[in-house]
Amino acid sequence: MNVTILLITLLVGALATYLSGNKMAPKVALLVGVIAFAETLLLINQHLQGVDAGYVVQWMNKPNIFFALKADGLALALVLLTTLLTPLIVLSSFGSSIEKAKSFYGLVVFMSFAMTGTFLASDGFLYYIFWELALIPIYFIALLWGNDTFEERKKAILKFFIYTFAGSIFMLVAFIYLYQKAGSFLLQDLYQVSLTSTEQYWIFLAFFLAYAIKIPIFPFHTWQASTYEKAPTVGTMLLSGIMLKMGLYSIIRWQIPIAPQAAKDLMSTIIVLSLIGVVYGAIVALRQSNIKRFFAYSSLSHVGLIAAGTYSLTLDGMRGAVYQMLAHGFVIVGLFFIAEIIYRRYQTRNIGEMGGIRQQAIVLSSLFMILMFASVGLPGTFSFIGEFSLLFGLSQINIWYAVIGGSSIIFGAFYMLRMFQKVMLGETNSKPFADLNFTEGFVLVVLAGVVLFLGIYPKPITDLITPSLVEIVSHIK
Repeated sequence: MNVTILLITLLVGALATYLSGNKMAPKVALLVGVIAFAETLLLINQHLQGVDAGYVVQWMNKPNIFFALKADGLALALVLLTTLLTPLIVLSSFGSSIEKAKSFYGLVVFMSFAMTGTFLASDGFLYYIFWELALIPIYFIALLWGNDTFEERKKAILKFFIYTFAGSIFMLVAFIYLYQKAGSFLLQDLYQVSLTSTEQYWIFLAFFLAYAIKIPIFPFHTWQASTYEKAPTVGTMLLSGIMLKMGLYSIIRWQIPIAPQAAKDLMSTIIVLSLIGVVYGAIVALRQSNIKRFFAYSSLSHVGLIAAGTYSLTLDGMRGAVYQMLAHGFVIVGLFFIAEIIYRRYQTRNIGEMGGIRQQAIVLSSLFMILMFASVGLPGTFSFIGEFSLLFGLSQINIWYAVIGGSSIIFGAFYMLRMFQKVMLGETNSKPFADLNFTEGFVLVVLAGVVLFLGIYPKPITDLITPSLVEIVSHIK
């Protein structure tokens, strides 16, 4: 089996979901997601046994473009995140009433296809196509099924679309220039192309604009909170849980190995920007009354630290960053789902209108507590493994980077515990609050279980990603 089977499953699954009709669409989308996840596990098993599941065939002759997919451990780790979260995100929506469900779920599966393709592509032109394809479904999901009035959300979603699309244009220009030098878009050819220091600077900055907006890194974050707030919760989960990882992954896969000298020269500047985002996101999160905006700024703080790890150019920093990408994906999806569960019961996202939920929903509050502790990197959770490795990598560059980055743990503990106290504890809300039903409980138990399991036994992920990262770091030295 090669990875084209997985992509075909998702693409055909998106079409099948749309054609199945509004009533069957959620179930078909869930089935497609489960099949894709099973195929991913099979691909990972093949990879660990030494079987190359990649695929390369010439697509065009002039220009020289290949349909090339690279199925190494790093790519498969992010594909695993995508295909595991997709069915869980679909399942999480079963408690909501969704109009035109066939279109909605068809777009969700198609977005999963595009993001999976982005992680697997090893031809720059193909990679760019998948990168842009992922933007189309989330635009319509957020615009047509989002919160508030159409006019209010249109402004936020249009800003998100223009920002991300504009940043991607710079990346496309960089790829075209690299093609003129290498005669190919293939990843291995771009790694070998000889660039002057000036050329590396411009290529690096062109990629940086695309990735800094997508992640986002301070000060390119201004679209994030409003988009997360206005998008439906499924859209917010896709954005925060998977889509922003496209930028973080691409830094390691594309940007740094292609322009290693520029990465070294600009490392301090970009790490400082990333760390500013860590502190800024934490401070602004404290001022939020809307729980979705609260989690949006919390996410900004966390991904700032991940970005700092990727730009540390150390094996430990990059490995910690990948750990954190995966951990953050599971945790943030769980937190946004809890916000949606509360909204279903109370019809509010205002933190001040919540309180006392723990007395009525002990299971929800317990799972919420696990995900909250994972968010702040408590030992025993996968986030702790990621943060420790990431901060260790930063300390190899400058101990103060690790100190400032480590402040995210203190800030995170403060604002998350403060939020938990207001939402779950405090005075009891007069409205009744039903505890989790089976579907809600299943989704949260899986998310919390993965975070705890990998926190205790991270070796499977370590074995999967380390060879790829060692190879990438070798291109930097």
